[in-house]
Amino acid sequence: MANPKKAFIIDMDGVLVHGSKIIPGADAFIRQLRIERRKFLILTNNPIFTTRDLAHRLQSIGLDIPQKQIFTSALATAIFLQNQRPNGKAFVIGEVGLTEAIHAIGYIMTDKDPDYVVLGETISYNIDQITTAIRLISEGARFIATNPDPSGPSESGLVPACGAMAALIEKASGVSPFFVGKPNALMMRTALNYLGSHSENTVMVGDRMDTDVVSGINSGLDTILVLSGVTKKEDLDNYPFLPRYVYNSVADIVPIKLD
Repeated sequence: MANPKKAFIIDMDGVLVHGSKIIPGADAFIRQLRIERRKFLILTNNPIFTTRDLAHRLQSIGLDIPQKQIFTSALATAIFLQNQRPNGKAFVIGEVGLTEAIHAIGYIMTDKDPDYVVLGETISYNIDQITTAIRLISEGARFIATNPDPSGPSESGLVPACGAMAALIEKASGVSPFFVGKPNALMMRTALNYLGSHSENTVMVGDRMDTDVVSGINSGLDTILVLSGVTKKEDLDNYPFLPRYVYNSVADIVPIKLD
């Protein structure tokens, strides 16, 4: 085994869960990783919830994953802001996962002369907040967005996500956002550092070609696309790159066969 796959970076929505339902076989997959002593991190572009909330959500449907093994685009965004402009001000559109992460780094959230407009995801987008964001960006605030996903899976089908709202704001303001989440290398570097793993020994498992797979390829990881989320097999022809492996779901992944 030249490069045994010691670690797995795993997307959450569409890979392990659909909304409040576990994807069949996800619990057995996580259990097998533990049996084989393979490190893993849940890496999600979903900035809505805190890692504590996500750990509870996963536990409630049968996936026992501690919050220290979950990293979100909200946390990555907070790290980015702290490194770029410590103790700054931001106008934030998002839920508790994002607002708590930004509060934790000492930022002030305000619509009065903010350094940044930070767009995350919400349960329902408010047009007044979107309008305020457009005005502030037009007046010089820097435009940051947690993740470029245009849509996400839910129990009832696709729902608009941060990337779709970012496109609306960009069109109105004329300013392009800086996306912090996947496929930005910041997310992947953080995950690899946390795992103490090298890219050659790590696999990225996701359901999206445009975020999960491309981020894995760009970071030198082997990639697995599962067809249990957004991407369908016929969609592969639309991309100039391909994942290393394609499975119907994580239930079909046998980690030892990847070594």
